[in-house]
Parts: sequence; C-alpha cells; structure tokens
Amino acid sequence: MGNAATQTKQRWNDKNYTQVKVSVKPDIASAFKEACTATNVSMASELSKFMAEYSNFAASSKASFDLSTRQKRRTALKALVLQLEQLMAAEQRCRDNIPSNLQGSVVYDTADQYVSSLEEAIELLNGIY
Repeated sequence: MGNAATQTKQRWNDKNYTQVKVSVKPDIASAFKEACTATNVSMASELSKFMAEYSNFAASSKASFDLSTRQKRRTALKALVLQLEQLMAAEQRCRDNIPSNLQGSVVYDTADQYVSSLEEAIELLNGIY
C-alpha cells in the first residue's frame, strides 16, 4: 500500500476513533482473546459494545434510580433479573457455539461457570420477594 493511502487512513482513524489503553491480567486478556477468536469477533468491537452498553446502563440507572417505595424496589429487582437472564442467555449462546475441539478448555469452562453463577444469582434474586 502506498504511503499516501496509509497517511489518509491514519488521518481518518485519528478523526473518527479514540484509542483507549486498558491494562488487565494476562489470564483475562488471553481468555478474552480466545473467546473472541472462537466466536469470530474482533476484540475491539466487543469492547466497544461493552462500553456503549455500560454507558447506556449507567445513564439510565442514574436517571431512574428511585427506590423510595417497596413497589419501586420490586420493579427494579425484576428489571435486574431480566438483565441477568438476558446476559445468561447470551453467555449460553457463546458457550454453545464454542467448537467441540475447545470444549473442556479454559474458555469453555469459564463460560460454563458464568452460566452457572448467573443461574444461581437469578434464583436467589427471585427468592427475595
């Protein structure tokens, strides 16, 4: 690729993207990279999705976090359980799409543990009210 094309792409990237540096433990980075490779998605796109979802969640939680009555607390709990169920379903899909040659690997076992933990959390929260 020519130098002019490279410079043009660099200017476009500089204008349209912000680089975010994240430091994580090596095992987390490795597991995330393996999961992204196994599901055929880019690490950057998954981190971008997480950042957008978290930002939306934080903004909506901040705006509507009135727990002054029992009914509001129950409604908030039901919303939380629904989000956990959606998260568990997504994690189950991810786990179920791991190729058979990776089943029993760290990636598969981690996904399986997430599903089990989320299932337990949902059961506990449903038992509160």
